[in-house]
Amino acid sequence: MAKLYFLILSLLLLSTVAPLSHGAGQPPNNLPQECQKSTHGPCHNKTRSLNLKLIAIVAILVTSMMGVLLPILSRSVPALQPDTKLFVLIKAFASGVILATGYMHVLPDSFDCLTSKCLPEKPWSKFPFTTFIAMFSAVFTLMVDSYAMSWYKKCKTPNLVDKNQDPELKTLGHCHGHGSSGNDNPASQLRRYRVVAQVLELGIVVHSVVIGLSMGASDNVCTIRPLVAALCFHQFFEGIGLGGCILQADYERKMKAIMVFFFSVTTPFGIALGIGLSNVYQENSPTALVVVGILNAVSAGLLNYMALVDLLASDFMGEKLQNDMKLQTISYFAVILGAGGMSVMAIWA
Repeated sequence: MAKLYFLILSLLLLSTVAPLSHGAGQPPNNLPQECQKSTHGPCHNKTRSLNLKLIAIVAILVTSMMGVLLPILSRSVPALQPDTKLFVLIKAFASGVILATGYMHVLPDSFDCLTSKCLPEKPWSKFPFTTFIAMFSAVFTLMVDSYAMSWYKKCKTPNLVDKNQDPELKTLGHCHGHGSSGNDNPASQLRRYRVVAQVLELGIVVHSVVIGLSMGASDNVCTIRPLVAALCFHQFFEGIGLGGCILQADYERKMKAIMVFFFSVTTPFGIALGIGLSNVYQENSPTALVVVGILNAVSAGLLNYMALVDLLASDFMGEKLQNDMKLQTISYFAVILGAGGMSVMAIWA
C-alpha cells in the first residue's frame, strides 16, 4: 500500500508540473501587453524576492511538519488523545481551515484563471468552467470515497484492528464515522479513516504545488512577503486537520512517514520549482491559466466535499457530539473561528 500511494502521488505531481514547465512559457510578444509578466516597478526585485522565497521554503517546511506531526505525536499527551474534548475542538478548528481553503482560496484562484482576459472569450467567458469542474470533482471524490470503501471491504482482511492495538483506537467513533450508517464496528471505522486520510492528502498535494509554483515564479516582493506568513498559518492548521486523520487511520510507521513527507514538502517543492522555472514560466499565458485553473477547480471540489462530508458532517452527526450539546456548540464556534481566520488570510494570499 505504501508503494502504491507513493507512486500515485508521484504521478500526480508529475502530471501537475509537466504542462506548466513545457507549455506555460510563451514569448512575451505572443500575449497582450496587460498579460505579459511584469518585471518593473518598486515591488519587483529578483534578489530580494529570492531571499524571501528561500526563507519561505524553510519556514513553510517547518510549520507544515509541526502541524501534521502535532496530532500524531499527541498520543503521548493525555489532554490531546483522540477521544478527548480538546482534540475534538482542535479538529473542528482545523476542519474549518480546510473548508475555507477550498471556498476562499482555491476556488477564487480558479475563477481568476479561467475567466482571465488573457484567455480567448470563447469558450472561457461563455461558460462557468470553474464551478462545473468543481461540481464534478466533488462527485468524483464521492465515487473514490465509495469505491475505496467497497474495495477495502472486499480485498482486505476483516480484522483490520489488531488485537494488540491500543484499545483507545477501538473506541474512536467521533471522527469521520457515520453514526447512523451501521458501520460502527472498529474495522469499518478504521477503513473509513484510511480512505479519508488518503483522499484528503491527494487534494492538498495538488493545490500546494500550484500555490508554491506561483510564489516561486514571482519576483514581486510586495506579494511574497505577506504570502509567506499566510501560507505558514495555512499549512500549520491544514496539517493539524490532516494529521488528525492520519492518526486515526492508524497506519504503520512507514506509511505515516510517507504521508507526512508529501504534505510537508509539496509547497516548498513548488516554490523551488517555480524558482527554477521563473525564466520560462509565464503565469498569464493561456496554457498556464488553463492548467492552473482546472487544477484549482478540481482541488476546490475535492476539499469542499472532504471538509463538509467527511470531516464536519461526520463529526457533528456522530455520537460524541450528538450526545453533548455543549461540546457541539463550542465545536461550531471552533469551526467558525478556523474558517474565519483562514478567510481573513485571503486578503494577503
